[in-house]
Amino acid sequence: MAGTVIVPWYATGFRAEDFERELGEVAAVALRYGASSYDVYRARDDRYRFQQLAAFEEYLDWERYWESQEMTYFRASHSSWYQVPVLYGWWDLTAHGAVTPEPVANGHGNGVAAGESA
Repeated sequence: MAGTVIVPWYATGFRAEDFERELGEVAAVALRYGASSYDVYRARDDRYRFQQLAAFEEYLDWERYWESQEMTYFRASHSSWYQVPVLYGWWDLTAHGAVTPEPVANGHGNGVAAGESA
Protein backbone atom coordinates (compact mmCIF):
# COMPACT_ATOMS: atom_id res chain seq x y z
CA MET A 1 0.00 0.00 0.00
CA ALA A 2 1.37 3.39 -0.99
CA GLY A 3 2.47 5.80 1.69
CA THR A 4 4.82 8.60 2.56
CA VAL A 5 7.59 8.32 5.08
CA ILE A 6 8.31 11.41 7.16
CA VAL A 7 11.68 11.59 8.86
CA PRO A 8 12.15 14.40 11.39
CA TRP A 9 15.78 15.52 11.67
CA TYR A 10 17.24 18.04 14.07
CA ALA A 11 20.69 19.41 13.20
CA THR A 12 23.24 20.09 15.91
CA GLY A 13 24.79 23.50 16.60
CA PHE A 14 26.37 25.28 13.64
CA ARG A 15 25.80 22.25 11.35
CA ALA A 16 22.44 23.20 9.84
CA GLU A 17 23.78 24.61 6.56
CA ASP A 18 26.04 21.64 5.85
CA PHE A 19 23.38 19.21 7.04
CA GLU A 20 20.82 20.75 4.67
CA ARG A 21 23.14 20.25 1.70
CA GLU A 22 24.03 16.65 2.56
CA LEU A 23 20.46 15.68 3.45
CA GLY A 24 19.24 17.03 0.11
CA GLU A 25 21.73 14.84 -1.72
CA VAL A 26 20.94 11.62 0.15
CA ALA A 27 17.19 12.28 0.00
CA ALA A 28 17.34 12.21 -3.81
CA VAL A 29 18.80 8.69 -3.65
CA ALA A 30 15.32 7.46 -2.60
CA LEU A 31 14.28 7.65 -6.26
CA ARG A 32 16.72 4.83 -7.06
CA TYR A 33 14.95 2.66 -4.49
CA GLY A 34 11.47 3.12 -5.91
CA ALA A 35 10.29 6.40 -4.41
CA SER A 36 7.92 8.32 -6.66
CA SER A 37 8.94 11.61 -5.04
CA TYR A 38 10.98 13.10 -2.22
CA ASP A 39 11.10 16.43 -0.41
CA VAL A 40 13.19 18.06 2.28
CA TYR A 41 11.67 20.91 4.29
CA ARG A 42 13.46 23.28 6.65
CA ALA A 43 11.47 25.03 9.36
CA ARG A 44 11.32 28.80 9.24
CA ASP A 45 10.93 29.24 12.99
CA ASP A 46 13.74 26.83 13.93
CA ARG A 47 16.44 26.62 11.26
CA TYR A 48 17.87 23.43 12.79
CA ARG A 49 14.65 21.44 12.22
CA PHE A 50 14.18 19.45 9.00
CA GLN A 51 11.53 17.11 7.61
CA GLN A 52 12.47 14.56 4.96
CA LEU A 53 9.58 13.05 2.99
CA ALA A 54 9.62 10.19 0.49
CA ALA A 55 6.61 8.56 -1.19
CA PHE A 56 6.77 4.82 -1.89
CA GLU A 57 4.31 2.28 -3.28
CA GLU A 58 5.64 -0.44 -0.97
CA TYR A 59 7.00 -0.24 2.56
CA LEU A 60 9.72 -2.72 1.57
CA ASP A 61 11.13 -0.17 -0.90
CA TRP A 62 11.38 2.34 1.95
CA GLU A 63 13.25 -0.20 4.07
CA ARG A 64 15.62 -0.92 1.19
CA TYR A 65 16.37 2.81 0.95
CA TRP A 66 16.71 3.38 4.73
CA GLU A 67 19.10 0.41 5.07
CA SER A 68 20.94 1.14 1.81
CA GLN A 69 24.66 1.74 1.65
CA GLU A 70 24.05 5.41 0.92
CA MET A 71 21.75 6.05 3.89
CA THR A 72 23.80 3.92 6.26
CA TYR A 73 26.92 5.85 5.24
CA PHE A 74 25.07 9.18 5.61
CA ARG A 75 23.83 8.36 9.11
CA ALA A 76 27.22 7.05 10.24
CA SER A 77 29.43 9.74 8.72
CA HIS A 78 27.15 12.61 9.81
CA SER A 79 26.09 11.22 13.19
CA SER A 80 27.46 14.28 14.99
CA TRP A 81 25.47 16.58 12.68
CA TYR A 82 22.01 15.60 13.95
CA GLN A 83 20.30 14.56 17.17
CA VAL A 84 19.35 10.95 17.78
CA PRO A 85 17.13 9.02 17.90
CA VAL A 86 15.66 9.57 14.45
CA LEU A 87 12.09 8.28 14.58
CA TYR A 88 10.48 8.09 11.15
CA GLY A 89 6.85 7.24 10.42
CA TRP A 90 4.89 5.74 7.52
CA TRP A 91 1.89 7.95 6.68
CA ASP A 92 -1.19 7.21 4.55
CA LEU A 93 -2.67 10.00 2.44
CA THR A 94 -6.20 10.79 3.61
CA ALA A 95 -6.91 14.05 1.74
CA HIS A 96 -5.25 16.04 -0.99
CA GLY A 97 -6.10 19.22 -2.78
CA ALA A 98 -4.76 22.18 -4.63
CA VAL A 99 -5.73 25.82 -4.72
CA THR A 100 -6.62 27.32 -8.08
CA PRO A 101 -5.83 31.03 -8.02
CA GLU A 102 -8.67 33.42 -8.73
CA PRO A 103 -8.23 35.73 -11.72
CA VAL A 104 -6.72 39.09 -10.85
CA ALA A 105 -8.97 42.09 -11.61
CA ASN A 106 -7.85 44.63 -14.16
CA GLY A 107 -8.31 47.49 -11.69
CA HIS A 108 -11.03 49.29 -13.67
CA GLY A 109 -13.90 48.22 -11.41
CA ASN A 110 -15.78 46.54 -14.25
CA GLY A 111 -15.40 42.93 -13.03
CA VAL A 112 -13.11 41.99 -15.88
CA ALA A 113 -9.96 40.00 -15.15
CA ALA A 114 -6.58 41.36 -16.14
CA GLY A 115 -5.74 40.44 -19.73
CA GLU A 116 -9.40 40.07 -20.76
CA SER A 117 -11.38 42.62 -22.79
CA ALA A 118 -14.54 44.28 -21.44
